[in-house]
Amino acid sequence: MRTVVIGGTGHIGTYLVPELVRLRHEVVVLSRGERSPYRSDGAWSRVRMIPVDRDAEDAAGTFGGRVADLEPDVVVDLISFTEDSTRQLAEAVQGRIQHLLHCGTIWIHGPSGRVPTREDTPRRPFGDYGIQKAAIETYLLDRARRDGLPVTLIHPGHISGPGWTPINPAGNLDLGVFEKLARGDELVLPNFGLETVQHVHAADVAGMFLAALRNHSVATGESFHAVAEGAMTLRGYAEGVAGWFGKDARLGFLPWDEWRRTVPERDAAATYDHIAHSPHCSMEKAARLLGFRPRYSALDAALDGVSWLVDNGKIT
Repeated sequence: MRTVVIGGTGHIGTYLVPELVRLRHEVVVLSRGERSPYRSDGAWSRVRMIPVDRDAEDAAGTFGGRVADLEPDVVVDLISFTEDSTRQLAEAVQGRIQHLLHCGTIWIHGPSGRVPTREDTPRRPFGDYGIQKAAIETYLLDRARRDGLPVTLIHPGHISGPGWTPINPAGNLDLGVFEKLARGDELVLPNFGLETVQHVHAADVAGMFLAALRNHSVATGESFHAVAEGAMTLRGYAEGVAGWFGKDARLGFLPWDEWRRTVPERDAAATYDHIAHSPHCSMEKAARLLGFRPRYSALDAALDGVSWLVDNGKIT
């Protein structure tokens, strides 16, 4: 089976591509070629790598044809962020492939209402990223129902793991938050620290894609969450990280309008995006239809990334 993975050297592809090789797929990876996978694996020597600038080819209207011309059985699209880009690919491969798998996001839901949030919960997305991804989902599922497009959507939470910085207990990417917890210094959180984040290990996201491939007949025409079981409050997350460093968390709290003035604007914007969503999504559908359950808890997924940051001198 020939499988084309678009954007296969990033977080998810680092784990997914070697597993596909071990399952005896003939794997072709399309990427900019600007970075290597986060983990070394001998399986990469059996992967055909093709450098491509998707944005430029989308603008020229050639990207979908380029993928179709590779004559894949399966296409895994990890880096489509607009409906137009997705539309070009879907139209080019319609009737020519067995399975199209698209990577979405739990941001399609917007703010959490009833939790845990199921895949069939009415959408209330906000922000360009969530709105675009929700539009992509609507388009692809409509094509599945009207035209039989064999598509599955996988919606990850906050992807974490070795090689990059996980979302921290303040809801942003400031490494200083982890350093405060490591030293036992006071960490001030917005409000009462009761908003939620929901991490997922990149290996578990890759596992969701593999589960969808294994269960093709029930996965097509469906969307699935890819998150760790259960969300973490900012407060609980901070306490878990501090405990991992052998410290008790010393936490303070400020109302949002006061707290945001204590951090750089970029960090405040990231925190607002996360706490305004406060995700807590269900994995029941994936367990019921695909037999998939994530290996990593939300805290363990985040700590695997923190451990890498420590080992590589990113956290003092």
